[in-house]
Amino acid sequence: MTTLHLLPHRTAGAAENMALDFLLLQRNPEFRPRFRHYDWRAPAFTFGFSQKIEFVRGHLPAGEPFDLCRRPTGGGLVDHRHDWTYALILPRGHVLYDERASQSYRIVHECLTTALVALGQPAAVKTVCETVEHFDPNVRSRTMACDRAAAVPGVCFQRAELYDVVNQRTGMKIAGAAQKRNKHGLLFQGSIEKNGVAAIDWDDFHARFTTALAQAFGAEAVDTPWPDLNEEEAAGLVEQYSDPQWIEYR
Repeated sequence: MTTLHLLPHRTAGAAENMALDFLLLQRNPEFRPRFRHYDWRAPAFTFGFSQKIEFVRGHLPAGEPFDLCRRPTGGGLVDHRHDWTYALILPRGHVLYDERASQSYRIVHECLTTALVALGQPAAVKTVCETVEHFDPNVRSRTMACDRAAAVPGVCFQRAELYDVVNQRTGMKIAGAAQKRNKHGLLFQGSIEKNGVAAIDWDDFHARFTTALAQAFGAEAVDTPWPDLNEEEAAGLVEQYSDPQWIEYR
């Protein structure tokens, strides 16, 4: 049986958190699934790799300091001031690596929902999507799409998309995520809006969520020390993710 490595909790700035998530994807010599929950040293916002900085700046709060960083994954603008943040890294060759992005998204969120429901939360995975109309100027035709990939990244938690986690009573989106696949594997960065659920024991949630993930992967969840990453490489990535050229390049 394979193992799901549960990495120690860390608190860091936005650039360091994003850099470490990406480095954990790039440097995984044991080819093991990895999971980590982390916090933010200061109020923080992150936004998707393909988003325009002008759009992002137009949706940020005024009059208060915060960290801002472009993620290596896609998705929309995420407010991390009141969320529970995690990253899941799956190596190339894992069963979910070859799945469509919508399916890996669904499976991880089903595990997350299982944990919330076990703690008495009215959570559910959204399985009915709104169709989105697209116009292709090259062939001058319109098509109707029903897939997460068709959604235009905006502000996370404003509207639930297909396979997001929602509160069944209010319809409010309470969990979303973004993904990146490359030759090394799959990086899944997820966020749970704490204001969307009643008060729960988040340590208990962590244990239930990772147990559900391990069962879905046919693995055993094991507490694992932080991997021995190259300090110079990590520092270089933190510098890259802090650089205005990275944050504002689109």
